[in-house]
Amino acid sequence: MKTYEKSHKLDHVCYDIRGPIMDEANRMIRAGEDVMKLNIGNPAHFGFKTPEPLLKAMAENLPNTEGYTDSHGLMSARRAIVDYCKEKGIPNVGVDDVFTGNGVSELITLSMQGLLDNGDEVLVPAPDYPLWTASVTLAGGTAVHYICDEKSGWLPDLDDMRKKVTPRTKAIVVINPNNPTGVVYPREILEGIVKIAREFDLILYADEIYDRLVMDGIEHVALASLAPDLLTVSFNGLSKSHLMAGYRVGWMCLAGDKRRYKGYIEGINLLSAMRLCSNAPGQSLIAPALAQRESTKEMLVPGGRVYEQRECIYRMLNDIPGISAVRPQAAFYIFPKIDVKRFNIHDDELFALDLLKQEKILITHGRGFHWINPDHFRIVYLPQVDVLTAACEKMKHFFEHYQQA
Repeated sequence: MKTYEKSHKLDHVCYDIRGPIMDEANRMIRAGEDVMKLNIGNPAHFGFKTPEPLLKAMAENLPNTEGYTDSHGLMSARRAIVDYCKEKGIPNVGVDDVFTGNGVSELITLSMQGLLDNGDEVLVPAPDYPLWTASVTLAGGTAVHYICDEKSGWLPDLDDMRKKVTPRTKAIVVINPNNPTGVVYPREILEGIVKIAREFDLILYADEIYDRLVMDGIEHVALASLAPDLLTVSFNGLSKSHLMAGYRVGWMCLAGDKRRYKGYIEGINLLSAMRLCSNAPGQSLIAPALAQRESTKEMLVPGGRVYEQRECIYRMLNDIPGISAVRPQAAFYIFPKIDVKRFNIHDDELFALDLLKQEKILITHGRGFHWINPDHFRIVYLPQVDVLTAACEKMKHFFEHYQQA
């Protein structure tokens, strides 16, 4: 029998948010153990429901979405996205600059495949959402990680970013609001990133899928709105803001000055056409969803579910001796720091596995997000306050006696 070895590119892909620790958790669940899942941002798993009017809209549109759409997507969806771009100040986006996708993940991979030749470099944040690094790697490129500094509230270190630009650098990736830290970047930081991209003639990739999940009255500034003279590829979708992760509804917009990127745009068009189209019933939800955002806002103010869960997890984590955390401003992720000397932690994956086995709590270790040290982990604070409270009490008990072997 012929055997197949893993691709050389796959040898260099880290995707631990769905890796060995999750495999062990699934084994425990199959064996009848009750595991608290604080690792995956799937709202449906925690009782969040897609707004009823959107489900009704999808049902009504089903008879009209049985065939393929244009490879870019339904015209009604693209027009709604163009209007949303105008609302956000994103310049020079027409309906032919919009590409709908089966979630943003598909489009990130597609955008890197169209951009990179072997050895090309892309600046990606550390910590990052690991799909970005994986997509760069699978496209033959090299992800070069610039540091986001916890001491400054997880903002990108612009000096570090500038130092890491080389003649092979093609682009800068900005995840704002950020996963896994939950930070929202202020205008001056974004302007600094645009300045670097302008100086070195780089494309900007703006992952902004959490832009409608911002708390505390903070303004989200679209990166493309600050860079009309550059090509910015902006990503967004409905999975999180409208609680419909399973419907896989995302989009990508080519914004700003596109005149020098004809070849790249032709490649994006070709790759988009090769997969025919994204899910048509899901696309039919884009226009009504973007017209209906009140249900999202209700979750994010005092008394709202996401807001109160954020307050709970932030307070209780910081009450655990040896653990500290920066308060998230958006999304539903927090990235706590561990006093590694106190607990003798040298392997954060082993720490996450020990926590799973001893307390039946599933988290993601920090180096799964390409963080450089074994001193962080990510918690998804989507569960109800009582579940988060019980989880933090278990973690406090765990850290009272934990010493890594």
